[in-house]
Amino acid sequence: MKTKTLLSILALGLFLSAFSQNTIELTFTAIDSADHEQFDSIKVMNKTQGGDTVLLYPDTVLVLDYQVGISKINTGSERFQVFQNYPNPVRDKTTISFFVPERDKVSLIVTDILGRELINTERILDQGYHSYRFTPGNGSLFLFTVQYRESSSSTKILNTNTVSNNTSTLAYIGSEDSSPQFKAVEDIQDFLFSLGDELLYIGYTDTLQSGKLDIPEESKEYAFQFANNIPCPGTPTVEYEGQIYTTIQILNQCWLKDNLNIGIMINGVDDMADNNTIEKYCFDDDPANCITFGGLYQWNEMMQYVTTPGTQGICPSGWHIPTDEEWKILEGTVDSEYGIGDPVWDLLTQFRGFNAGLNLKSTNSWYSFGNGTDLFGYSGLLGGSRGGAGDFYGIDINGDFWTSTDYYHGLNYEHSSVLRDTGAGEWGRSVRCVKD
Repeated sequence: MKTKTLLSILALGLFLSAFSQNTIELTFTAIDSADHEQFDSIKVMNKTQGGDTVLLYPDTVLVLDYQVGISKINTGSERFQVFQNYPNPVRDKTTISFFVPERDKVSLIVTDILGRELINTERILDQGYHSYRFTPGNGSLFLFTVQYRESSSSTKILNTNTVSNNTSTLAYIGSEDSSPQFKAVEDIQDFLFSLGDELLYIGYTDTLQSGKLDIPEESKEYAFQFANNIPCPGTPTVEYEGQIYTTIQILNQCWLKDNLNIGIMINGVDDMADNNTIEKYCFDDDPANCITFGGLYQWNEMMQYVTTPGTQGICPSGWHIPTDEEWKILEGTVDSEYGIGDPVWDLLTQFRGFNAGLNLKSTNSWYSFGNGTDLFGYSGLLGGSRGGAGDFYGIDINGDFWTSTDYYHGLNYEHSSVLRDTGAGEWGRSVRCVKD
């Protein structure tokens, strides 16, 4: 059993009255299927007001206080110790600090994920806190180790800029008499939280990242799932309207692995109606295409004529139509270069990212060998679409998926990235459901 890890954030909420301050405590745990996992760090982004902050393992508590606003490392004792680098993950450079109890020789060693030694240097250091600046080279994970007398302590550094051609470097910054402050006062004060704000939490462990959205209203605990490319734990299949759908766990999200195929087929030239009957299009008006690729649905029919983001719509009970933000999390989870929360996912009317589309597409049947790797088990299908005039397009070229926020995300045989566009609700597109 892996060691259970708890990370807590105390976020200040200004509500009830202008003179009342309230504290919300959010606790994070990590699991891999049912086993406990260990975080490297957690990034918290405020999607409503902007700003972010980072929680660092181990046993890190971040207190945001509008009067004080200072977060320090809690060492607990004057012992030799290496602290988690900040920021982590890193795209450019990061700062690593450690405490030396008495003046002596210290060895600093950096190795990559394969155990190859990249840096090995020695220095005589006085008692106190010392900081180094590390610039990662090409690689996703590094181990920074400090050896002092008979003791050794290490920390893992996650690098998201894996296309860098730089050589790893390590430079001494200086020393401090007291515990270093990893975030300046103004940085912490910039992370504001008010009741009703939507927060994006991103948990990191080794080379994986797991994301979750929520609007916290009280202290609560979040469990981050790091299982990947397996049936959703506890829900391997879903029986719905006489059909069996398989499921797929993609870190913190549980998806139906199949395109939804529910309802009565209508002719492609007819618009769907709010008539208490779920209707679907089958590509080229051929029922066999619904069996293979699922049904195609106009946006209002899929939503069942409501406009609430994340509504159940035509999904099974306990599942819902994914929001645009949930699709962005999926894309950031599977892309090897742009992570969850990266601004690239907010771009519109264009293909974004590096290889999220390649990793989401199924491994066969795409036009002109435009197949995907299906690296995370999503198995995105080339179901095509029904145009606004009732004609059908691209059954072996495109796979377009609705969200409940009037956006759709598209996979294409020519692109390794993913399209994000809006509107055209009269078009028929594929639907994937995500678990509540």
